[in-house]
Parts: sequence; structure tokens; C-alpha cells
Amino acid sequence: MKTPNYFEFFSPVKINSGEQALSTLNYELEQLHVSNPLILTNQTLDELKILDILLSYMTKIDINPRQIIKTVPNQATLETVQKASHRYRELSCDGIIALGGEAIIDTAKGVNLTISENVDDLTKLTGIETAHGDMQPFIVIPTTSGTGSEAALSAVISDSKGENSLEFMSSKLMPDLAVIDPRMTFVLPPRLTASTGVDALVHAVEAYTGLQTNPLSDAYSFAALKLIGQNLEQLVSDVNNKKLRLAMNNAALMAGIAFSNSHAGVIHAIGDACEKISEVSHGDALAVLLPHGMFYNLKFEYCRNSYQDILLALAGSEKFVNTAAEDRALMAVDAVVGILSELRFLTGIPVRLEEIGVKRSEFNLIVDKAMHNSALLNSAGNVKRSDIVTILEAAF
Repeated sequence: MKTPNYFEFFSPVKINSGEQALSTLNYELEQLHVSNPLILTNQTLDELKILDILLSYMTKIDINPRQIIKTVPNQATLETVQKASHRYRELSCDGIIALGGEAIIDTAKGVNLTISENVDDLTKLTGIETAHGDMQPFIVIPTTSGTGSEAALSAVISDSKGENSLEFMSSKLMPDLAVIDPRMTFVLPPRLTASTGVDALVHAVEAYTGLQTNPLSDAYSFAALKLIGQNLEQLVSDVNNKKLRLAMNNAALMAGIAFSNSHAGVIHAIGDACEKISEVSHGDALAVLLPHGMFYNLKFEYCRNSYQDILLALAGSEKFVNTAAEDRALMAVDAVVGILSELRFLTGIPVRLEEIGVKRSEFNLIVDKAMHNSALLNSAGNVKRSDIVTILEAAF
């Protein structure tokens, strides 16, 4: 690992993690001076009684049913943000609680931007560091263990027609508090547990091998990789195991912190393009592309050196020691393939782009979209159109 001459690392989110993490909520709400929060979630989490678990720990404040919005869709939209912001103002709320996955968390970030910047048109704030005011107190309680959105400084929100994704990136978007309680993710079935776990794996791999890595992001991503290697396959076979669930929750969180600071690479650039052009699942696209993107990166010494550490993290010291130094990078890719193959056997996660609906006829559009993704600036080497085509063909 090379130490850069200069780097920045930012992670201001307080993290309460553990089996009884929700029991800290009353204290944390007092510390943030929140007595009238707006709670964002969805109907599914309400029906599964996850919302009830949250409310049972908020015993020192009275919650008006209108303070709870249960209709956040699976994709954050400007319309949902606008309606939630109107409710926030109408009820004179003084804080935001997001209970859910990435879409709900991104919606909450959009509400925070709208309220704190006192705007009606959120599109005026797209881009990087457009927020300047004091943000509202913001608590996130994730119900998936993959995206790391609870520690991310970005949000993606679709326009009113759902045709374009608006990106917001600011240190001010990060929550004040992330509550990581395994009870919130017990409802994830094996297939979704596998998919979200692979999402965290991709975050950790790219965070460890991007050009903007630094000693702090490396520490977070390496720890995340170890937890994933030791726990993901076991958790998929035993989804109600508290210790395994908490380990993967923490892995997703740490991978998210690393990813937010050292950023994405070629795998995410192509995965995002597949998601937008072919309308496929983000997690499925990344799961399919991960080993092929890693194999592409083997031609760069910088990545080969980093992949040796990934082998150690995922496969353990015995496998590392018993592998010749010149073979360790390739064996790291093999270790990833092994994890994906086992998850394929256990849950049927996809391994080919064709399986998830990507068409070869869409490759040119996917390449065009990927080439305009800023993540390529963080990838080793100068990624060309032909490189992306090679990865797509290998993954097809």
C-alpha cells in the first residue's frame, strides 16, 4: 500500500451498532434536540412490523400518525421528496428519521436539502457541494446490509417523469447518526441477503483499489472484506443468526464509509450504465460484473498489489501463505468467484448479464453511458471503449 502525499477523509456520522442499538434512540433524540421528527419508511416495513419495533423505542416523544410517511417508493423521486418536505413544514418537524434502504435514505437526504436550503425546486441543488445552510437533525436506521447509504455523502433522485437520475453530492448530506440493529434486517430472505452482501463486497473491493485510496479508507475496506469473507455465505444459510447479521451490517457500513472517501471504479461505472440502459437491478449488475472487472484490472501492477491484500482478507492467512506471491492477485479474483459461485448455488444469484436482461444490442449505449461516468477517473489505467466492451462480452 502506498501512502499518498495528500488525502482527505471525512466520516462524521455517529454509529450505534449492536443487538440493542435501538435502545439508545431516546437519548440520541434528546442530544439532537429532536422532539417532533418526520419518519420516512415504506408499506412493506410497516406490514412486517419493523416500523413498530422502531416506534416501541421512541417512548419519550409523542408521534402523530401524520409524522410517519409510509409511501416512499423503491426509487427516490422528486415528487416524493416534495410531498415529504411539505409535510415536514406543515407539521413544524425538527428532525428526520429514515427507516429503510437506499431509496428511503436518499429520499430523506432530498428532504433535508429542500428544508435546510429553503427551496421548492430541488433540481437547483444538483451537483457537488451545493448545500450551504445548517442541515436538519438526521437519523438513519438501515434495513438492508449492502449499500452503505447511511454513511454516504451522495443521493440519487429521479425526476418527476422517472427518466433522469439527478445526483447530489455533499458532506452535508451525511446523517448525524446511523443506528445499526440486526433486528431491522432479519426480514431479508436469503436471495436478498446474498445480493446486498455482494453490493457491500463490490464497494469494499473498489474502495481498496481505486486511485484515491488512502490509509484510512483502506482500513475500513479491508475490515469490511474480512467480515464479508467470514460471514456472508454462512448468513445466507442462516439468515436469522444475530451475530452473522450484525457482522454483515457492520461490513456494509464500513464498506460504505471507505467507498464514500476513495470512490468507485470501472465496475461501478459499467454497472450503473447497465442499470440505466437495461433497467436491471443495481446489485445484480455489480454481482455479475465484479469478477470480470477485477480480471481486467489484473494488468495493472497497482491493482495486483492491492488484490494480494484482498486474498488475505477474503481467504485467510493460510491460503495467502500457501499461494506464491506472483499468483496471489489472480487467486483473489478466484476467491471472489468462489463466493459468488456458492451464493449462486444457495440462492440463484445471477452470474451472466444475459440472465438479468442486458442485451448485446445495448452494448454501445452502455459503453457511451459508462464512458461519461466519473468513476472511470478513479480506475487504474486509461479506460477505453474497447476495455468496457471486453468486460461486457466476458460477463455476457
